[in-house]
Amino acid sequence: MKINIKKLFPLILAVALSVSCKKQLEEFNPSGATVESLFKTPEGFETAVNGVYTYNRNFYGKEEGYALLEAGSDIWTNAAFNGSTGINGIFPNTPLTTYQGLISDNLWVNTKMWQPCYQAINLANTALKYINTAGLNASRKPVLEGELRFMRAWYYYHLVEQFGNIHFTLEPTESIITAANRTPIATVYEQIINDVSFAVNNLHATTGDYGRVTKPVAEAFMAKVLLTTGRNQEASNYAAKVINGYSFKLLPNYADLWNITNQRNTEVLWAVNYSTNLSFNGGSNLGHSMFLMEYHALPGITRDVANGLANVRYMPTLSLLNMFNDQNDARYNASFKSVWFANSTTRPAGMNLGDTAVLVSKNVISPAERANKKYRIYDVNDVYNTNGTPKDRFHYVSLKKFDDPTRGSATESQSSRDVFITRLAEVYLIAAEAQLNLNKIDSAAYYVNEVRKRAALPGRQAAMQVVPATVTLDFILDERAREFAGEQLRWYDLKRTRKLADRVKLLNPDIAPNIQSYHALRPIPQAQIDAVTNKGEFKQNTGY
Repeated sequence: MKINIKKLFPLILAVALSVSCKKQLEEFNPSGATVESLFKTPEGFETAVNGVYTYNRNFYGKEEGYALLEAGSDIWTNAAFNGSTGINGIFPNTPLTTYQGLISDNLWVNTKMWQPCYQAINLANTALKYINTAGLNASRKPVLEGELRFMRAWYYYHLVEQFGNIHFTLEPTESIITAANRTPIATVYEQIINDVSFAVNNLHATTGDYGRVTKPVAEAFMAKVLLTTGRNQEASNYAAKVINGYSFKLLPNYADLWNITNQRNTEVLWAVNYSTNLSFNGGSNLGHSMFLMEYHALPGITRDVANGLANVRYMPTLSLLNMFNDQNDARYNASFKSVWFANSTTRPAGMNLGDTAVLVSKNVISPAERANKKYRIYDVNDVYNTNGTPKDRFHYVSLKKFDDPTRGSATESQSSRDVFITRLAEVYLIAAEAQLNLNKIDSAAYYVNEVRKRAALPGRQAAMQVVPATVTLDFILDERAREFAGEQLRWYDLKRTRKLADRVKLLNPDIAPNIQSYHALRPIPQAQIDAVTNKGEFKQNTGY
């Protein structure tokens, strides 16, 4: 579903937010179309449904999204340039990644999570209001309703996980609203489950329009929602449906997941698809640049397409690196880059093009091993202090999953790489977590081992298998880190398992002094609190 963003401009979204101020209520309607005319043709209605999907691009594959969904966790900390002027002049939000000074005026919380989610929900609500008068084919109508209700649930999931009790409505906002509600989490989740159930019952198993949700996508999301709400047996049942009921398969080689020519594969259930025509993307995937170290200032290396555009934002915690046994687990070398090769005409004496120029290691490199090496070495003691805090935020083992060697130039920031939202491996680990919560550790170990079997280096399959007694909640979180590092799942994983503060304090000494229990919720944006008239009911989250 390669959506041309330009086609969405004529849409009237009525009021962008259900809670807003007058300055935020200006409509952009160059075509002069009305809501009624737009939604009363099948073509217009299809365009509106496409539009609901596009709001995912505000945070999936974006710097702000990595700050909101991946950083501030046990596995990432700030690299050198997460605090200086960034891409297109954006100022990175270190309070989101460190919890130091996180306040209700935080820009990204408002503009990259609160606003786009409510905009998408309002568009979905508006489309659902007019669905019976849009002239849709009888067989197409329930499918589109399923997509709209799934996406409404999807955005409400993000809001309720980020903010807790939230403003909630199933009606489109078609005039200025000055009062807001704080609906309890349980009520919001009840509607999420209701909407996703409709999607499960009405979506097709496959789609010819890549990027749209399908029945297995809805079932996988239902499994996650039920796991989050403590309905473990039902969560496990839905996960099993996805694992056993379709043709999805784990790729035999973990590294093949990240081959940019192999993005549409048997393991990916749902992705945010970015176009190779970058003008269609409304801001492309920037994940390729977020986790790379500053390599291009080192001897023998210059910036090029193959090595990537390093924006030096996020570096792994020492704890994340130590979660991998790279003698057995193929995911370490498939996920991280440790060696850079000489590509510059200006090189140290005796170094040829293609020779190793830089080695970064999570291990200790002894003086004897360093002796007579022409290349630069950064070992674990060069990069991290003994307590695990970073010593060098410029040079570190770098996540390479999102590399894009197809970019047009070495300085091109935009990438057409898709962002995987749901992979089959996650469905296996959802099932494992649900089974563990049911005290069925044999079954939990089975699902974990299916993922680890694929992750094993050749001949190391037996060494990668774990016995049931090994499978604890912390082990599953470690396994999810090994499997999904960087994939914008981590913050929700820690929140769902009620491990956010505990694991940050234990495993991320860089930000451990700042995190408090109330950080499991974000602050309600101050602009929204200022805009409402019922401030006595619409209060700020505790701690902010």
